[in-house]
Amino acid sequence: MAEFKLPENSRVGQGKTWSAPEGASNVRQFKVYRWHPDEGQNPRIDTFELDMDDCGPMVLDALIKIKNEVDPSLTFRRSCREGICGSCAMNIDGQNTLACTKACDEVDGPVRVYPLPHMPVVKDLVPDLTHFYAQYASIRPWIRTETATPPDRERLQSKEDRAKLDGLYECILCACCTTSCPSYWWNGDRYLGPAVLLQAYRWIADSRDETTGERLDDLEDPFKLYRCHTIMNCAQTCPKGLNPAKAIAEIKKLMIERR
Repeated sequence: MAEFKLPENSRVGQGKTWSAPEGASNVRQFKVYRWHPDEGQNPRIDTFELDMDDCGPMVLDALIKIKNEVDPSLTFRRSCREGICGSCAMNIDGQNTLACTKACDEVDGPVRVYPLPHMPVVKDLVPDLTHFYAQYASIRPWIRTETATPPDRERLQSKEDRAKLDGLYECILCACCTTSCPSYWWNGDRYLGPAVLLQAYRWIADSRDETTGERLDDLEDPFKLYRCHTIMNCAQTCPKGLNPAKAIAEIKKLMIERR
């Protein structure tokens, strides 16, 4: 029988508890993953009790309140607070989503907040996305052309061609889909994952790009593309309502058609 041993310092323990202010009547618990790389200790789950009558409605509002008023050492990313930048992507109540668009009332019981799964953790709720961004850069996400255009002209496309980009360009690279994909969990070193492949198809589908064949050549690999098994976790968790699995299927279809 095979035996597996968890890595050192991987077991999550019980952390501290901060009680709600005296007299609070609308109390909500937030159980937040904590880990500091310099402490040499196991991760822990800290419990924060907040008075929701004195807090905004979103999970990000609660995290900001915790950092500003309870524990300033809590670390997380955030920026736009409007579901556009993707900075505050994390695992909330078991699902990858954006803390700024996830309402606390959508969660039953304590609100459990963890960093995106299966990514190295920098600190607390901050995952290391270095490899994810390197994979994104590898597809060269910009219009690549071979023909010259006069400097006083744009590269135009029809409304029909522009419509083909709907459902692709809206991706905010939050990595919610990629970190929810079991295939990426086990093959993330070589499989590009749903977010990057969606972005790859966005440029393949763009009528202004003139390197479709080269882009497909770059993806013709048993790991880069074909580790997708259409599990559909990506479409289920995408906070923008996109369908990366469909984009991946379109790439596979193009691969077959050109043979």
